[in-house]
Amino acid sequence: MSDANEYIQAQESEEKLQEAELNEMIEKLCESKADEFRLIGYDQVTGADVWECVSDKYHKKGTPNLHEVVNDILSLKVTQFMNFITLNMYRGEFRGR
Repeated sequence: MSDANEYIQAQESEEKLQEAELNEMIEKLCESKADEFRLIGYDQVTGADVWECVSDKYHKKGTPNLHEVVNDILSLKVTQFMNFITLNMYRGEFRGR
């Protein structure tokens, strides 16, 4: 019986590690996109801002597959980002600085 418990704990530990690695990868992608925006003059953009914009639609549909998340981050255009920020500031919903 203890072997089964050890196996379950090992699986849970591995899942947490994989989730942590995925979160780290997504953070790096968001920071990379923020760097891109800063290069073209949007100096105040952070990786967290990018994630807030990209993940906004996931609240309704649920989190999609990893490849869709990566695509959403990498294909984000500055106009989409600024529209998101503007609308949320107007509504008083933007959680940024």
